[in-house]
Amino acid sequence: MSDEAAAAGALIVVATPIGNLGDLSTRAAQALCDADLVLAEDTRRTGKLLAHVGSEVRQLSLHEHNERERADEVIARLVDGQRLVLVSDAGTPAVSDPGYRLIAAVVAAGHRVEAIPGASALLTALVVSGLPTDRVAFEGFLPRKGGARRDRLAELAGERRTMVLYVSPHRAEDDLTDLAGSLGADRPAALCRELTKLHEEVLRGGLGQLAVTVADGVRGELTLVVAGAPDVVPEPADDAELVARVRAREADGLARKAAIAEVAQAAGVPKRAVFDAVVAAKHAPGSS
Repeated sequence: MSDEAAAAGALIVVATPIGNLGDLSTRAAQALCDADLVLAEDTRRTGKLLAHVGSEVRQLSLHEHNERERADEVIARLVDGQRLVLVSDAGTPAVSDPGYRLIAAVVAAGHRVEAIPGASALLTALVVSGLPTDRVAFEGFLPRKGGARRDRLAELAGERRTMVLYVSPHRAEDDLTDLAGSLGADRPAALCRELTKLHEEVLRGGLGQLAVTVADGVRGELTLVVAGAPDVVPEPADDAELVARVRAREADGLARKAAIAEVAQAAGVPKRAVFDAVVAAKHAPGSS
């Protein structure tokens, strides 16, 4: 690293363990020791992590209620060439945790942002769920109530990608019940509890079944993975429907040959099948 680069300040976004302290990387531990200041969601909780790695770096609280106000102070420190570490209580900052607004402000001010990857409940739950991982939508927490909640549930009903949601243990039954009502009780899902911790548990089944399972209460950090909506395979059109479509296209001014080709392509059937249906309808008793 050049002297100029070394003098430049940087915001280092560090992922911290979601349960098991052994998941903290060597690089993350070094960053916590070398920083000029640690920006922490909860200084008491982060203090235990700093003690674990032997760091005596000073902390400054940065949470959802003061994130905007801290931005100017953070940027001033970066101008002075300080290296600041941003952590949340667990997992990766800015993923349903404080950090996004600060990172955006730092980027807008032209300062460097680095990331040290690590634990993430989102990815951990996804890979143990047994559900497709090729296309994924992260939804965070559902809105708690009202029209925003109804609208979100309606949107999710048709989502084709696997969905990952964070669930509060106090609202787990309500969330699962409402999801089952919107997406279907049989929609496959995995409710992951206390990931990486001593009592880690993954409950798999339909959304309706999982709602019943947690009806008596559930404890711990919860991440829910839900299968995407199944592909809708349209029922094949019968001959009468194919003929009606051809006649409609002819009425719009399309030549019969072109109409047959267009209808066949849209219906996913051979042109010959549509042609034969038109000819049979023409010669059917009572046809004009």
